[in-house]
Amino acid sequence: MTANEILQNMEAMGSEQTRKIYGKHGVRGAMFGVSYANFGKLAKKIKTNHPLAQELWRTDNHDARILALMIADPNADDGVLAEEWMHDVSTAGNYVLTNALAMYMAATPLARLKADQWSASDDEWRGRTGWLLLAYIAKNETMLDAALTDTYFEAYLSTIEREIHTRKNRTRDAMNSALIGIGVRNEYLHEQALAVAKAIGKVQVDHGETNCKTPDAAAYIQKTLQHRQNKEIAKG
Repeated sequence: MTANEILQNMEAMGSEQTRKIYGKHGVRGAMFGVSYANFGKLAKKIKTNHPLAQELWRTDNHDARILALMIADPNADDGVLAEEWMHDVSTAGNYVLTNALAMYMAATPLARLKADQWSASDDEWRGRTGWLLLAYIAKNETMLDAALTDTYFEAYLSTIEREIHTRKNRTRDAMNSALIGIGVRNEYLHEQALAVAKAIGKVQVDHGETNCKTPDAAAYIQKTLQHRQNKEIAKG
């Protein structure tokens, strides 16, 4: 499929209702309003196609960029592209796109580097992407990186405890997600993360017109670990 054919397909798939939902989640500018179920069908049909992903990204259409992040080749990202896309995401200023970029970056060889760089940023959306990326990294226990020691994550826990309440709105939300991700990584970090969650208390995030809520990190960590234990018991 060509980029134009894909755009035509997405236009036909879009709906006013979905556009309204995306609007409530902060999406502005050109969009068709494609559901994630249809994104999944398109991505499965197209498979990995990095040049096509770059072409779709350049359209500046929200839906095209979401699909681009689904079909881009993580191993083809040279870092320059990551920074270009991060700049565009920061300019767009919505967390739907930051979430998609973080998920894509988590599959690249640059994941830890960009998590380290972007999480330190004062920019709300760059900072959010970095912290979400860290959350994905923390949850991936099979990630092969010798630097991903408990000490590495402890440093981030210290930053969360010290800075979460002073960071920008959507960055705070992502830091809370990183706290949860670190807390479910292993037994040692579980205890460290629970201590930080207790120290910081409730994390205030303005979710706008949506019904989204910021989860209580301690409760979420405990619930996730209990679910894992139940699955292990069920396996026998």
